[in-house]
Amino acid sequence: MTRKELEAKLDELKSDYVRIQSDLDKLEYVKGRVSSAEGQLIRLEKEIAETRQQLEELKNTEKA
Repeated sequence: MTRKELEAKLDELKSDYVRIQSDLDKLEYVKGRVSSAEGQLIRLEKEIAETRQQLEELKNTEKA
């Protein structure tokens, strides 16, 4: 992936994370089932970390 593609993916993941976090807050407020939303947040956190790692590796490669 190119740097631009990774940055766009990271922006999309962050947006999804914020949306799901908001949904989770609403579910907690109405005492709904939150396990699915929590699982999605955990998956997104991992994917965000992996994408950041790829972006960092790409930046290091560009500097060399």
